[in-house]
Amino acid sequence: SFVDAILRVGGTLDLLKRLVANGFPTVIETAAMFEGYDWIGHYRVLVGYDDAFQLFYFYDSFLGVGADANGVTESYARVDNDWRAFNRTFIVVYHPDREALLRNILAEHWDEAAAAQIAFEAAQNEARSNPQDAFAWFNMGSSLAMLGRHQEAAAAFDQATSTGKLPWRMMWYQHGAFAAYFAAGRYQDVLTLAAHNQNTAPELEETHYWRGRVYEAQGENQRAASAYRRALGYNPNYDAARQALDSLSQ
Repeated sequence: SFVDAILRVGGTLDLLKRLVANGFPTVIETAAMFEGYDWIGHYRVLVGYDDAFQLFYFYDSFLGVGADANGVTESYARVDNDWRAFNRTFIVVYHPDREALLRNILAEHWDEAAAAQIAFEAAQNEARSNPQDAFAWFNMGSSLAMLGRHQEAAAAFDQATSTGKLPWRMMWYQHGAFAAYFAAGRYQDVLTLAAHNQNTAPELEETHYWRGRVYEAQGENQRAASAYRRALGYNPNYDAARQALDSLSQ
């Protein structure tokens, strides 16, 4: 039988524990710095937890499954610190016949906008505690962009950048700044972000999509179509680029 999945932001450690305790496979997106690697984004599958020792257990594509396949361990504090670099994003996989239980566990997080608001408020509190917290400002921007508050989102992304503390790969993984700057009419800022990604990882399809959006907004439809095609060349399943390209030819 098929399964479904839900992606939300603004998760909490308690929510992760409730999900795994009820048998819901849960993936989180976190920061990682493995030996020999610079800062990267990384997905991990949560398989258990231990309140006595304050540990989560994960199956990890890089580190493996741990002793006796029980999972590799990470402290609650370390998990939350690494997780917040990605606005505490989590993905829950579930069978449709368990949706009612999942809705009950997620509560407000079931609603995408409510989850974004929760994430925004958490980030706002962190920024108030430490105004130089780049991740807090970035998460505020990402959450505000999800809520359609693009001018405020753009200002938060500006603040995150001004700290000088964002990892150089940040825009590889998270694209709320592209959306916010575009919606705010700050096209040159979108192109600047795109140029950074183009120079460091030209295969990122989102980079070409957002460049295409700017070209289209500026009336350069041929350049836009070329950018959308390039995005689709890297990811033929990228629906946003496909729809944008199709709309140009109508």
